[in-house]
Amino acid sequence: MENLTSVEKEKVPFQKTQKKQHGELRPTPAFISASWFALFVGMISYCIGLWNASMWLNEKGYYFTLLLFGLFSVVSVQKSVRDRQQGLPVTDAYYGISWFTTIASLVLLVIGLWNADLELSEKGFYGMSYLLSMFAAIAVQKNTRDLQYLQQMEDEA
Repeated sequence: MENLTSVEKEKVPFQKTQKKQHGELRPTPAFISASWFALFVGMISYCIGLWNASMWLNEKGYYFTLLLFGLFSVVSVQKSVRDRQQGLPVTDAYYGISWFTTIASLVLLVIGLWNADLELSEKGFYGMSYLLSMFAAIAVQKNTRDLQYLQQMEDEA
């Protein structure tokens, strides 16, 4: 393959070296499992904490809505960043809104916990399980996109 001209290399479809390069991008089953596990642990522990909390129902609803809002926002950011990276069209408005809502969800959580009548350890628990959930949602979305991209590359070959 080293002896091929650049034109000849372009004519050779998806050779072994290219497969190896794309195969190196494939997330491992361990990372995929760890990402899903972290997402479920973060979300479930956050929800169990809310269920057992001695808060008014409207406060529980606020924190639960923030979890859903934050998860959707980070998935949207990851998707728009990845779309731009792959050359897919993403409007600046959508890209900006995705980042704004992600930052807003974090700010609203901090403000809510700052003003909440909770023990410091409870505040830390909610903050950490929220961040774990958000990070894991990004990782799950990234794994999904990586696998989809690799499948598309293999189908084209």
